[in-house]
Amino acid sequence: MVIAMNRFRIAHGSEQAFEDGWRQRQSYLSEVPGFESFALLKGPEKDDHVLYASHTVWESRPAFEAWTRSPQFRKAHAQRSVSKDVYLGHPVLELFEGVA
Repeated sequence: MVIAMNRFRIAHGSEQAFEDGWRQRQSYLSEVPGFESFALLKGPEKDDHVLYASHTVWESRPAFEAWTRSPQFRKAHAQRSVSKDVYLGHPVLELFEGVA
């Protein structure tokens, strides 16, 4: 199992726009072999942002890597549903592999 998390720093006051953008976009994840689940998580508030994480569970690292090369990945990431000024910097990807 692999968990892929993208961490997003979202400007204060932009939380609703960010969440709505995720609710309204088509992810195409369910079309990709090896995809198990998705969640958008809201984390702690900091002085200048609110932390969010997209959380996907995959059956294996090769399944996740295949997603990143798939037409579904390109279609999902071509959508611009949230203005760039909502983000404070680029998302940070973290991969976790199951060990127990």
